[in-house]
Amino acid sequence: MQNSRLEHDFLGERAIPAQAYYGIQTLRALENFHITGIPLRSEPLFVQALALVKKAAALANRDAGILSPELAGFIAQACDRVAAGELDDQFLTDMIQGGAGTSVNMNANEVIANVALELMGKQKGEYEFCHPNNHVNCSQSTNDAYPTAFRIALSNKLVGYRQALEKLADAFALKGEEFRNVLKMGRTQLQDAVPMSMGDEFHAFATNLREELLRIDDSRQLIREINMGATAIGTGVNAPAGYAPSVTEHLRQLTGLDLLLAGDLIEATYDTGAYVQLSGVLKRTAVKLSKICNDLRLLSSGPRAGLFEINLPPLQPGSSIMPGKVNPVVPEVVNQTAFYVIGADLTVTMAAEAGQLQLNVMEPVISFALFTSISYLTNACHTLREKCVVGITANARHAENLVRNSIGIVTQLNPVLGYETASEIAKEALRTGKSVHQIAVVERQLLPQAKWDEIFTFENLIRPDFIQ
Repeated sequence: MQNSRLEHDFLGERAIPAQAYYGIQTLRALENFHITGIPLRSEPLFVQALALVKKAAALANRDAGILSPELAGFIAQACDRVAAGELDDQFLTDMIQGGAGTSVNMNANEVIANVALELMGKQKGEYEFCHPNNHVNCSQSTNDAYPTAFRIALSNKLVGYRQALEKLADAFALKGEEFRNVLKMGRTQLQDAVPMSMGDEFHAFATNLREELLRIDDSRQLIREINMGATAIGTGVNAPAGYAPSVTEHLRQLTGLDLLLAGDLIEATYDTGAYVQLSGVLKRTAVKLSKICNDLRLLSSGPRAGLFEINLPPLQPGSSIMPGKVNPVVPEVVNQTAFYVIGADLTVTMAAEAGQLQLNVMEPVISFALFTSISYLTNACHTLREKCVVGITANARHAENLVRNSIGIVTQLNPVLGYETASEIAKEALRTGKSVHQIAVVERQLLPQAKWDEIFTFENLIRPDFIQ
């Protein structure tokens, strides 16, 4: 039994492993692109989307009389197998590559062609019966097939990310309810400001993240526009009349997505503005997550020499030299994830700008940046929720003592005593270490104890009324 088969392209002839479903152009890509070490199979949703694009094209070509119903049927069956994940191990091209994604497109064409050949009872490589270019890639170019598959995969990938982010926001909201009666000091510029409820602080984290769910939905609307039928540069060369709307409708049926054929296919073939928008949304969320994690690290700092208002779940020893030290490792890893996403946004920006004339050849690095950013943010949301947020506890007594002994509560006396008098009290408290209560009520007798008690109830501290 032979261990290889011979295939050719216009550059020459090469031996392909007999068991491989990929062909000569995939082999050349494997030889040429050693960049990330991350193969196409690492993004199964992208592989699935490529298969759906090829199936829709086969059906549209059948409808147009370009492919026989029999051949289109075999291609469609092969696409179904690929879409089901049966051939993921055959998608080996590096995620970053030259050629505007041609290697990815040909990887899909070759695998689908060889699967179809076996379904027809033929041998792999007998391309006279089902050819990667002539039949699987019929009426297509990399320049419409690749971005269309990319957008379908992005849309589906965003679903899982949105769910993870929503669950994280819900976890913060539950903590907000749990901590609603915990009094703490609010801070601005890292200095004591005015009292608040810890529950309100955590509820605000939830609100902050829930805003991002709407931005994700907006971004998914932008990427539903596709350019199938544009072929090479948007003119539709080599595609039959009516093919573009037909393949789009087949894709709508196959994906369940509300896909829309672009009104200007020349513009749509080079435009990457939707990716810049989506990347900006991911960056925005990353910045918010990192800010929240900074807050969690500050609030849990200590335990003796920090704020120590909350406890994060202890997950692992924090030092190889300092016994008993436990670090906020989950917020730290989310911070680092956010830094990656922020950097990836710059990559997308530069790649989108670097497209010249009728095509943006940098789309592979855009896809790599967006796919990894979404994956990493999804994982970060799951990790932050499961390993950190759900296990946070409040040091309620300590947090309240910080409020009662803070100079910041003097702000509540402004309407009663005036800003100048309140400032004098704050200055004396800072200089002497005395409490605001000691100075204002006991020593200076600027207001009676009853008025103090009215002003400094728990409810009035967290949701203050105007009291004179």
